[in-house]
Order: sequence, then C-alpha cells, then structure tokens
Amino acid sequence: MGTPHSRRGDTRQRIQDVALGLFVEQGYEKTSLREIAEELDVTKAALYYHFKTKEDIFVSIFEDLGRPLDELISWAQGQPHTLETMTELLRRYSTSLHAAAPLFRFVQENQATVRELSIGERFKGRMVALSELLRDPTAPLVDQARCVVALFSVHAGMFALNNIEGDPEEKRKAVLEVAIDLVTQAHGSHAGTHDGPHNGSHDGSHDGSRV
Repeated sequence: MGTPHSRRGDTRQRIQDVALGLFVEQGYEKTSLREIAEELDVTKAALYYHFKTKEDIFVSIFEDLGRPLDELISWAQGQPHTLETMTELLRRYSTSLHAAAPLFRFVQENQATVRELSIGERFKGRMVALSELLRDPTAPLVDQARCVVALFSVHAGMFALNNIEGDPEEKRKAVLEVAIDLVTQAHGSHAGTHDGPHNGSHDGSHDGSRV
C-alpha cells in the first residue's frame, strides 16, 4: 500500500492525509469537516468540491491505500499453493501494512466504526481472501489455524510491539519471521519434503535479507 506521507501533489491527497491524521489522533466521530478544512487552511466549500462527507474521505483513503492489497490477492490467486508462495505473500503483506500504518492503526483502534462504514465488509473480505490463500483446506485443523494466526500476527504485531523498545523496521522483521515460522511449521507437518531455502525459518531468507 502507498503511504499517505509519500502521496503528495494535489488537494485531494492533502485532504486525505490531513483527515486520516485527525481520525487517528482524535477519532472518526469527533472529527468534523470544519476541522479538516481548518487544518488544511481552506474553506468548507473547497473541501466540498472534492468530498461531500467524512465517510467519502475515509472510503477514498481506504480504496487508494487498499488497492495494492487487492493486487497482492490477485497475484497470490495465480500462484501455486506452495510454502514459497505463502512466504512471499506474508512478506508483501507485511510491507503493505508498514507502508499504510496510519490507516491500519485507525482500523485496529476503531473496529466498531469501521464496521458501520461502507468499507467494513470490504475490509473483512480482504482478510478472508488472504487467510484462504494462506491455508490449505485439506490440511489438519491445527495447521490451518497456524496459517490464519500467521496472517493476523503480522497485522496485530505492528501494534502489539509498540511498547517494546527497538527500531520499527527491526520489529516488523521480527513479527514477519514469527509469521513465516508458523506457515513453515504448518507446511512441514503435512508435507513430505521442503524445497530450497524455505525449509527453515532462521536462515538469511527469513531474517530480513529479503524483507
């Protein structure tokens, strides 16, 4: 996903960036269009030219930043269901979450609000699609659980480690390695062989050299 801080250049993107910052800082319900306009130093009429409601702004943010996630799902759907594919899916998902951290922090902390907005079902659909791509429906239940937990560990880990000291990028890599460990264990427990560098979780391919 693209990061709000890198998407500069026009008024629409500035509105999205400022609005998301206010949504994260003070909550969606407590943020008004007037406050967004004041933060941008524009009139409400100028804001209305691009967006009529707060929900319009948030939906546009979600769709713009979520588009790469849809592309990731489409990519994975065309790949063989191998450990290599699952590992790469987790790597790309981790990168996407890191790039769109403000949006996902808002989603994580305002789940009830997101469910009420029109994008709630779309967000849920993306998570379901990703979990289905990671797990093998013919595998033992415990291995399916490992794959689903791997996905959500990447999602939750970026927030759960906030109170742990360390470089944010190193923490992201650590969470990703844990997720890869889980899918590697799931793959290994019901597959006769492993292939190549994906046989383990602590070699260079998992600890950040390719992250």
